[in-house]
Amino acid sequence: MQKDKKKMRESELIIIEKESDMPPMAMSLGYMTYNKTGSWRNIKPIINYDICIDCMICWKFCPDACVLIENGRPLIDYDFCKGCGICAEECPKDCIEMVEEGK
Repeated sequence: MQKDKKKMRESELIIIEKESDMPPMAMSLGYMTYNKTGSWRNIKPIINYDICIDCMICWKFCPDACVLIENGRPLIDYDFCKGCGICAEECPKDCIEMVEEGK
C-alpha cells in the first residue's frame, strides 16, 4: 500500500521540460513532501526537553506543520521547518530557543 501511495505521488508531479511548459504565474510544483523547505532557514528552533511540558502549543501554532509528535513529545522536522520562530514565540515555558544554523 505504501508503495502504491509513493507511485501515485510521483505520477502527480508536474515536470517542466521546456520553457513553454512554464505556468503563467507562480504555482506549486507538487506536494510539500517533495519540496523540502528546511534549506531556506537561517535560524532553527531547539527544544529544551528538560523544561518542555509537552503542551503541544508549538505543534498547534506551527504554520507549516513541522512540529511532529513522537512518543508524546514535540519533535521539529528540520527538513521542512523554515525557522519562522512562531513555535518559540508561542511556547508558554520558553523552552524553544532560536539559534543560528551551523551553531
